This record gives sequence, structure tokens and C-alpha cells, in this order.
Amino acid sequence: MRSSNLSKDQLYKVLLAPVVTEKSTHAAEKGGQVVFEVATSATRNDIKSAVEQAFDVEVAAVNILNVKGKTKRFGRTIGQRKDRKKAYIRLKEGSDIDFAEFQA
Repeated sequence: MRSSNLSKDQLYKVLLAPVVTEKSTHAAEKGGQVVFEVATSATRNDIKSAVEQAFDVEVAAVNILNVKGKTKRFGRTIGQRKDRKKAYIRLKEGSDIDFAEFQA
């Protein structure tokens, strides 16, 4: 996934889902950021090019956060949730992502 021009298959393997929580909504309102759950193998350049191609916007910065899976108890057994990666994407002035308009 090193190419700056990704195919649609690669694009959807990098961007898994938007994260819609109170914290991500606050980041969108105050900081002009959008939060996505991304593939654990994705790099900053992969994420930047995927967002720019998918939503036709300009990306100013990409911050990546690795979230470790919680250890949880399921009855007697102890299990662990999967590790995941989130990307906080700051858009350039005048750029905006409207998820209501987006079509896959």
C-alpha cells in the first residue's frame, strides 16, 4: 500500500470506518478534525492519499493512535479484544467531509 494513487479496493482496505463518538464529534467541531478507524498496517501517507481520493478534500495533517485491545472476562475464560488503529485527520481550510453525501 505504498502507492499515492490507490485503487478502490486498496482505498477501502485502508479506511475501515468513521469513528462517531463524543470525543470525535468534539474534535470535528473545535479542531476541524475527522476520525477514522484504519487498517493496522496503514501508514500516514496511505491514510492521507486514501482520504484525499475518497472524499476529494485536502489533508493538512494525519495523527495516528494505536489502541490496545482490552482484556475482558467472558464467563470463566479471559479474552482480549483486537488491537486497532485510529487516525485523526486535520483538513485544510475550506475542506469538509459530509458523510451524508458519501457514496461507496
